[in-house]
Parts: sequence; C-alpha cells; structure tokens
Amino acid sequence: MTADTRPSLKVESTGRASWLPLIIILLAQLQMAINVSALPISVGAIVDDLDTSPTSVSTALVVYSLAVAGFVILGARLGKLVGSRLVFQAAVVVHGLAIGAAALSSSANELIQYQGLAGLAAAALVPTLVVLIATHYRGEQQTQSLGVLGGAQALASLLAFPLIGVLIALASWRFALGLLVLVAAIVFMLSFRLDPVPRQRGTVIDWVGALLAAATIILISLGVNNLNEWGILLASTRAPFSILGLSPAPAMVLIGLVFGKGFLDWSQARIDGNKTPLLELEVLESREERAAVLSMLVVAALGAGINFLIPLYIQIVQGGSSLQTAAAVVPYMLAIFSASILVVRVFPRWTARRIGSTGFLLVAAGLVMLAFSIFNNWGTPLVALSLVVTGIGEGALLTLLFAVMVSASPAELAGDVGALRGTTINLATGLGTAIAGALLIGLLSSLVHTNLVDNPVIPPELKAQVNLNEVDFISNDHLREVLEGTTASPEQVNEAVRINTSSRLFALKVSFLVMAGLALIGYIPARDLPKTTAGAAGTAQPEEALEEVEVG
Repeated sequence: MTADTRPSLKVESTGRASWLPLIIILLAQLQMAINVSALPISVGAIVDDLDTSPTSVSTALVVYSLAVAGFVILGARLGKLVGSRLVFQAAVVVHGLAIGAAALSSSANELIQYQGLAGLAAAALVPTLVVLIATHYRGEQQTQSLGVLGGAQALASLLAFPLIGVLIALASWRFALGLLVLVAAIVFMLSFRLDPVPRQRGTVIDWVGALLAAATIILISLGVNNLNEWGILLASTRAPFSILGLSPAPAMVLIGLVFGKGFLDWSQARIDGNKTPLLELEVLESREERAAVLSMLVVAALGAGINFLIPLYIQIVQGGSSLQTAAAVVPYMLAIFSASILVVRVFPRWTARRIGSTGFLLVAAGLVMLAFSIFNNWGTPLVALSLVVTGIGEGALLTLLFAVMVSASPAELAGDVGALRGTTINLATGLGTAIAGALLIGLLSSLVHTNLVDNPVIPPELKAQVNLNEVDFISNDHLREVLEGTTASPEQVNEAVRINTSSRLFALKVSFLVMAGLALIGYIPARDLPKTTAGAAGTAQPEEALEEVEVG
C-alpha cells in the first residue's frame, strides 16, 4: 500500500490574526468588481449623456476585461519583481485615477480608453490579493479569507445594483464611478497597515511568454465574445471581415488555442533550460490542481451565463428597471456570498471531492428547478428557491476550488495562483456569456422559423419584409414597432407577438436545462479533486516557504 502524496487541506493550529488586512483586500476587490457591475447598470444613462450607443458602453467593458485577462499573468510576475504590497498600492491608485477619469469622460472613446487603463491596473492588482492573504493568514483564517474573496463579486453585485441605481436616479452615472475614487483613496491609506512583502530577488520577466499569454487570452476572448455578433460559422453582415465567407470569430479561437499551446511549450522549454517562465507550471502540475482549474472554469462560466440571462429577460422582455433586476437576483447573489463563507464549516468533515461533486449537483438541480418554474415572473417562491439552490452550489464551489489551488502550491507561488485564478475567471466570463447568448439566440431563431413554417396567419409576402436571418431577443413593443413598417394586419401582429412571447420563454427554459447539463459535465473534473478532508486551505504552504520569500 503506497502513501498518499496528494496535497492535504488539513487545518493548522495557529494564532488568530487581525481581520483588518482582509478588510483592506476586500475593499480593493470591491473597487474592481463594482466598476464591472456599474457599466451595465449605467448603460442607459451613459448613452444619453455621451450621445453614444449601448455598443460603445459594452466595448468599454470588453476592453477592461481583455486587459485584465490578457495581462494578469504578467501582473503576477511584476509583484514578484518589486514586491506585492508596493504593486498593490500602485495598482489601487492607478485604477482609482483611471475610473475617476472615466467618470469625467466627454466621449465614448475616452470612456473606453480609461477603462482599458483601469483594466491594466486591475491585471497587476488581482494576483497581489492572493499573495497578501497568504502572507497574513494561516489555517482556517486563510480559508475564510479566500471564501470572502471568492464571494466578493456576488457582494459587489448586491451593493452595486441598488446603490448605483439610486445614484443615477438622484444625480448621475458619473457619481457612481466617482464613488470608486473615494474607495481607492481609502484603500491606499489603509494599505500601509498591510505587512510588506519583499520582492523575490532574481525574478525576471519572460517577455516572449507575456506576449504569447496575452495573445492567447485576447484572441480566445474576442473570438468567443463575438460568436453571436460575427457568426458561429458563416460571417454575418456585422463581422468586420470574413475568411472566404467564414466568420473570423472561430478562427480567432483556434489561433488563440495555438498560441496557448505555444505558451505552454515555451514555458516548459524555459524550465528545462533552468530559466524562469512567466507562469510557474508547478501550479498545474498535479491532477488535483488541473481538476480545480477546470472545475473553476465551468462554474465561473455557468455563473456568467446566469448573470447574462436573468437581466436580459427582465429588462428586455419584461421592461424592468435595474432596481427590479436587483430585487430578482438578490436571492441568488446572497446565496453565493453566504455559501462562499459558510462552506468552510464543512471543510473539516467532508473531502474536497465530496464538496465539489455536491456543489455541481446543487447547481444542476437549481437550474433544472428554474427551467420548470419560470413563467414570465421572477417573484414566485419556487423561482427564488431555485436561485438559492443554484447560488449555494456556486458559492461553495468558488471557495473550495480557490482553496484547493492555493493549498496545493507553496507560498512563493501565491501570485501565480492568483494570476491563474484571474485568467480562468475572466476567460470563463466571456465563455459563459457567449455560450448563453449563442444558445438563447440560436434556440429562439430555430423556434421562430419553426412557428412560421406553414403558419396560416402570416403569409410568405409578410415574411419577406422581415429579416429572419438575424432573429434577436427583443421585447414585444420593439417587435410591434418593426411590424409597423410592414403590411402586417392587427391579426398578424398579434400572431407574431404570440410567437415571440412563447419562443422566448421556451428558449430561456431550454437554455437553463442545457446549462444544468454543463453543470453535470463539471461533475467530471470535480471527481478528481483531493480525497483528503477539505480542512482550512493554506496548510500546504509551510512556514519555511514563507520565510524563503521574506529572505529572498
């Protein structure tokens, strides 16, 4: 019988540290997360104020996300080069100033540029959060800290929807972004209470690896995010160019995957040559670590898909406001945040594999319940229960997987773990949103075409007046406006509205069922998580490893 060499998540007995460092770290995370939440909530106000289109606002968010995802691994290396606390302080200031400049934007182009700068600052900031947690906390406290950090996005959404909605109603969207400048100032002043994290001498930056990593993430993210817009296979009229009539979106994804393979091969070549790679491949060395990353990719993509579908349906179909959307998602977001913190209580009793498997089953069960209980009304008890079940599974998974990734690597690789987590979540956000959008629009288009075939009420000549090749998710009022420009009779308009209403609801239900199936696919890598008891994370980071960082 061989000894079990898998990473253990066993609890360490350590003294209690102050929670002030965690509060500072959480505020920095909220500074970034609320900015991401503010743009979608403020889209109407920004469009009116800057006299631009909603596409410009979404472009600003895409540019921000691409900057974070593309350069977060480089940001981790920067933290090692000059010291994580110093990078934390500088990034908080630059991020705050960039958001302040965005709040003063006089055009859409300025908004996009400043959000891009904020994204670059966030790319440097994200890895330092994990390093600072590993520096200040051990054992159960570290696990609790990782849980709070993992649930920060849900907390940011809970805060952002009502707060920004009120600020927009009383003043302007500019005040909503300006508030983050104040948060940045507070974080910077408090940051001197954090323990210094000395730089790791001998650290070099692999610029070839940085370019390969950035190209990989940016190409894959751009390709996935534009599958709907540019076409899944054939190029649509909205594609910037075509490749022999084919959409450039899937080509970007394929080229990005090639660059990704090149990045891994280049990194391994540097390791073989006793040179430092941009990302230490040790964080992906074991089967358990790879399982944690794959599982995080799945659950983060599912969360992004849910966050895309719910506001889309409430605001576009039902004409609801951002505050009504906030009320609908409160059970879901509250469940994620609560579960991400409280799941630590079962860590000493359940294995990581059991928690991970159960988490994905809960997400799948919640999505199935949601598919069968939603009928154009988000306020019913069964819908709320479905969202709570889904949120509990998602929150538990986010904390567990983060803890497994951190505990499986020594402390000096905490920045690499933070970078890997940041890359995974940002890439998953694009994947989840794109998959949900493509699924929803694809189903809707198929249902509309099916309902129109041999429909006795809508004649062929009326169909010819409407572009059925680009069916979109629109409100009934918008559909009526489109049909006003045709020869449609009142009876034909009512039939078109009926088809639109039933098709949208059915497409939404099937989308939730398909996402439940994806959650069950996530169950597969979860079965490769450690069989050891999921005690407090961070115990696989021995004290001597931290001492190495301090003297090196």
